Amino acid sequence: MKTVHSISLAAALIAGCARVPFAQPPEPLRPASDEAPFMKIAATGVQIYECSERTDGAGHEWTFVAPEAHLLDSHGRLIGRHGAGPNWQLSDGSRVVGTVKARADAPVAEAIPWLLLTAKSTGSRGALAGVTSIQRVNTVGGMAPVTHCTKSTTGTQARVAYTADYIFFSAD
Repeated sequence: MKTVHSISLAAALIAGCARVPFAQPPEPLRPASDEAPFMKIAATGVQIYECSERTDGAGHEWTFVAPEAHLLDSHGRLIGRHGAGPNWQLSDGSRVVGTVKARADAPVAEAIPWLLLTAKSTGSRGALAGVTSIQRVNTVGGMAPVTHCTKSTTGTQARVAYTADYIFFSAD
């Protein structure tokens, strides 16, 4: 029964996401020519920052810690989570971990950058098992706080709301 549910979830994810058009990011964020998009998932959550001393000792700054987001299907239903690593895990047990390959400023002011990440499967067979690259596009929010980060606020965390689309690619 569990296997049937996983297979049907994967099929529903791919079918539901296939109807949504894919964003056209700038050239540096395009995956290899032998990779094709097969799934687009919306994310809503926070980018977590921590006030810490600068590495050069010249004051303090907000340092990125990790994302924490819900992954939603085209109907707004929760289908997985995005977190530190960075990683993406779906409710079918499939999971990938990404490494940033390229970044570009978001076309919207005060939004976190768009990214191209290489991906490696680290979970069960499922919808994300064949993922080779991931794009983060259509970002809104998520930038480091504009409030001052000082010695007295060292260790303080800020959770900044963001949304994004993640486009998953696999090799042809």
